[in-house]
Amino acid sequence: MPDYIILLELAGILVAARFGAEIADRLGAPRVIGELCAGVLLGPSVLGLIEPNEVIRLLAEIGIILLLFEVGFETDLGRLVRAGGKSAGLALVGFAAPFLLGFALCRYVFDLSLLVSMFVGGTLTATSIGVTVRILDEIGQGSSQEGQIVLGAAVIDDVLGVVLLAVLYEFSLTGSVGLINAGQVLAFVGGFFVLAPMIAKLLSIGIYRMHAVSSSSGVIPTALVALVLAFAALAHVFGAPELLGGFAAGIALSRRFFLPLGISLKVGAEFDRDVRDQMRPIIQLFTPVFFVMVGLSLDLSAVDWGSAFIWFFSLALAVVAIGGKLVGGLIVNEKLHSRIVIGMAMVPRGEVGLIFAELGRVSGVFDAEVYAGVVLVIAYTTLLSPFWIRLYYRRYGALFAVRENSPSLHEAG
Repeated sequence: MPDYIILLELAGILVAARFGAEIADRLGAPRVIGELCAGVLLGPSVLGLIEPNEVIRLLAEIGIILLLFEVGFETDLGRLVRAGGKSAGLALVGFAAPFLLGFALCRYVFDLSLLVSMFVGGTLTATSIGVTVRILDEIGQGSSQEGQIVLGAAVIDDVLGVVLLAVLYEFSLTGSVGLINAGQVLAFVGGFFVLAPMIAKLLSIGIYRMHAVSSSSGVIPTALVALVLAFAALAHVFGAPELLGGFAAGIALSRRFFLPLGISLKVGAEFDRDVRDQMRPIIQLFTPVFFVMVGLSLDLSAVDWGSAFIWFFSLALAVVAIGGKLVGGLIVNEKLHSRIVIGMAMVPRGEVGLIFAELGRVSGVFDAEVYAGVVLVIAYTTLLSPFWIRLYYRRYGALFAVRENSPSLHEAG
């Protein structure tokens, strides 16, 4: 493809994302919906003006990595750790329930093969961190107690999704499951999360000093983007999703992150503010590319809309996909209104589900009808979830406000 065509496509993506976000905002819908719909409109589903290519995929990947850096930077690590047990329980149930229910539905109701049923179940497991984080952030709940629980669970979900993807891919090639390989992936990912934040924290003091002595502008965004991309690559080497490298770097650069044994590398509040102010325009430039890319990847024109099987299959899977995540939310030890919104926030599949679906299609596991049905489920959960969550907070927002405004036990004492 000629370079000028790629440049025109990128220009179209940025403009369409901006218009989509503005229209959605004026209609009272989440901005992420406008960006996703812009991708659907430009892509093969409607106009067919832009096809996903490697350049757009790479920029979209950078967008989600930078978004997760911002999420990590703004995350209160103490609250995230305190939510760890709840997040782990939510992730495990929200991962296992859709997989088992999806597998059983495909295997025993639709009489699909063992491998196809496993791949479909795998497609329903992981939560899209990018979509979920953006939804909660737009309604001001990203740093809420529910937001921290969902964030921790989505990170664990992504790791489990990578492990499951590796297991299923090996199963499709050899017909057997290698638990040793799965254990190695988990061990490498665990090692990354232990080492990466400590390394990033040590590097941050160098960036801070460079910024303090440099007579030219641009030290912070240049150094931090390089650091984030390097950690994304490191995450890939360790077998973790690249976006989790950005998340680890963001957490490490937060002033609330401390090294083991009480070691503290302090940086000034002014540096913290400069990081936030100088990185935000870059993040806002790249992040919409990711959400438009998700929309571009949903080829709804490939769906045989007259097929009764596709409708029945996709709607049945959607019930399983949504119900499995809601069950995960209901086991969390919180008030009922919090448990419901936690489960709802775990529903979007987005790019994670598309990776599973595409692997199933390319490897020949999915035929055209199964692939179309799975893509529809991803579309349902990704495009509709922001509306459900926003409407729920509008209807029951007073319950969350009461909790936020009420004194804690410590304060009351």
